[in-house]
Amino acid sequence: MSPMTGRRIAVLVADDSALYRQMLLNVLSHVPGVDVVGVAHDGLDAVAQAESLRPDVVTLDVSMPRLDGLGALRELRRRGSRAKVIMVSSLTSEGSPATVEALMEGAFDFVTKPAGLETHQVRAHIHAALLEKIAAIVDARTVAAAAAMPPAMEHATRDAAAGSPRAVAAREGRFDVVAIGTSTGGPQALTSLLPALPADLPSPVIVVQHMPAGFTAQLATRLDELSRLRVVEAADGMPVAPGTVYIAPGGAHMRIDRAPGGGFRCVVHDGPHRLGCRPSFDTLLESLAPILGAKTLAVVLTGIGRDGVEGCTAIRREGGYVVAQAAAGCAVYGMPKAVAEEGLADSVLPLDDIAAAIARVVGRRLRP
Repeated sequence: MSPMTGRRIAVLVADDSALYRQMLLNVLSHVPGVDVVGVAHDGLDAVAQAESLRPDVVTLDVSMPRLDGLGALRELRRRGSRAKVIMVSSLTSEGSPATVEALMEGAFDFVTKPAGLETHQVRAHIHAALLEKIAAIVDARTVAAAAAMPPAMEHATRDAAAGSPRAVAAREGRFDVVAIGTSTGGPQALTSLLPALPADLPSPVIVVQHMPAGFTAQLATRLDELSRLRVVEAADGMPVAPGTVYIAPGGAHMRIDRAPGGGFRCVVHDGPHRLGCRPSFDTLLESLAPILGAKTLAVVLTGIGRDGVEGCTAIRREGGYVVAQAAAGCAVYGMPKAVAEEGLADSVLPLDDIAAAIARVVGRRLRP
């Protein structure tokens, strides 16, 4: 029976630390519907076992001898493995680049090994994180087995958008800011989307990617290397300029305010998590609604949960425009599904079509 039809989830654990191997095994033993089918001590061992055991999920420690987690991910993909890969990363300068690279190359998600905590606190942290990831994998395989959005609903959304005055206005290029929200699967989606945008895009692009502190700076650096637009991690007080992509810093909320001397600026601040998220896409969109709402193009990409529903409601109320990623191609069809099901999506598009849509509505055509 296929893993997409409801059977238990087979997991292979790879970590060179005996302590963390045992901790992961202990945690996974308490996750409903999960069977640990193998334990590997390094990346080469993980690749060999994955080939024979064909697990649904592989957890890969980022730092391992002989073959590290990133190398193991690449080898698994080279060999045609379809397992969902969860990277297990330390919150260090060494762990961040490899983890971000793995996410950009298609790892499903990652969990962190927190430092400075008691063993029981680390176990509780990893348990909560893995429980969320496994639940997301269950959701993802459900979508793969039976489309989460009925074809009629998606068709109706497209038809309504195609003929509406709001869509006509969008094609005239009246949008001054593009706001993108994403979570699980986001780094890979952004790796596809942002490099496809033209260098002369006349609007700033503001991105909320659900990540903890310490990872978004590396994500911005890598996306900047790949893109024609400048990509930076936003900082408090940073002016917002056309032709630049601003990644909200992990672990903090970000809003856009008017700058004292004119124009707009990023405001980075602490605050409680919203729907378990910090940064929150809702927070960003709600800050844009009163100042640029009618001129805001909101784009909701792959991700867990409902972050973006309240923000898109505010943007739509002010006359802005909302694009949601279609189910096919989403690592997790959560955020865009929630927006579409609430009737907030003016257009539902495949990821490969979204860059062209952005370029069109802000007045620039894509060029090779």
